[in-house]
Amino acid sequence: MKDFPQLGFGTYKLEDRDECVNAVTTALDVGYRSIDTAQMYDNEEYVGEALAESDVAIDDVFVATKLKPGNLAYDDALQTARESAERLGVDTIDLLYVHWPLNTYDPDGTLSALDELVDEGVVDHVGLSNFRPDQLEEAIEKLDAPVFAHQVEMHPLLPQEELRALADEYDHHLVAYSPIARNKVAENDAIVEIATKHDVSPAQVSLAWVMAKGSTAIPKAASPEHIRDNFAALELELDDDDIETIDAIENDHRIVDFDDAPWNQI
Repeated sequence: MKDFPQLGFGTYKLEDRDECVNAVTTALDVGYRSIDTAQMYDNEEYVGEALAESDVAIDDVFVATKLKPGNLAYDDALQTARESAERLGVDTIDLLYVHWPLNTYDPDGTLSALDELVDEGVVDHVGLSNFRPDQLEEAIEKLDAPVFAHQVEMHPLLPQEELRALADEYDHHLVAYSPIARNKVAENDAIVEIATKHDVSPAQVSLAWVMAKGSTAIPKAASPEHIRDNFAALELELDDDDIETIDAIENDHRIVDFDDAPWNQI
């Protein structure tokens, strides 16, 4: 069973072939061993090319992708998951998420497909993404396979206390996308002050805080400089005062939000 690193590499918006391949190969060279993509990103093939080109053995890389909201009907989930594995160049997808519980999502049909994919060996682990707490608990109850991870937006400006508590209760990973809030953390005085104190970037402070909370961060970056800067967060150890200061930030700021988002349908 592959390790699931606490810092992974996100590929959202890396839609240009050369940019995506270069970013992923650079990330692997730097030391990342977890790559996150999605059918919606239209770059699974490019990620697969990078995995094939890298000097890092694919067996040493944890590869995650996500089903499109339009591909969640039982038959579609089965077919497109296999297509994702082929594009990625892997025999088994290490982690397959339901990207959003929207559109064709059906708890019975979709989750049954995930269980079948695990039984067939197409998928190793099952994940969910952007689920409300009630949707998360319903899915956990219906699935035969254990939920390995729940991926949501999380950063110091959106700390996700309830979902972190549920991750602890049900023993799955909480995976943070947009873990630096598209660099909005660099505009927060408290985070900037902590970054200055440690002589690091605000992004590193945000990533270190996410990991200190026991969650997994998957920052996206395109340039080698940002890829390396984010990875250096593994070397940053925030002290208790730093954590308390960040926890006290009152600004709950959601980056990814739209009318049909699950949390707006209550």
